[in-house]
Amino acid sequence: MRTTLTIDEDVAVALERLRKSRDASLKQVVNDVLRRGLNDMSAPPKPHRRFRTRAVDLGKPLLGNLDNIAELLAVAEGEDFK
Repeated sequence: MRTTLTIDEDVAVALERLRKSRDASLKQVVNDVLRRGLNDMSAPPKPHRRFRTRAVDLGKPLLGNLDNIAELLAVAEGEDFK
């Protein structure tokens, strides 16, 4: 099949480098690259490995309840934080 493609400059440079390193024609390189890309894009996505975080006991907290920010600031900065 014969067709005309408009190729971005960065892609053209990469294709030319690949062509020179393989000592192949541009047609061969473009077809190989397209085949690999089509195979990768049409393949089902690989399943991701589940990431697990291990729980670690940090011991007893130095401060009791951390829900009240004003109280926490009073302890951390002294009573004159306002």
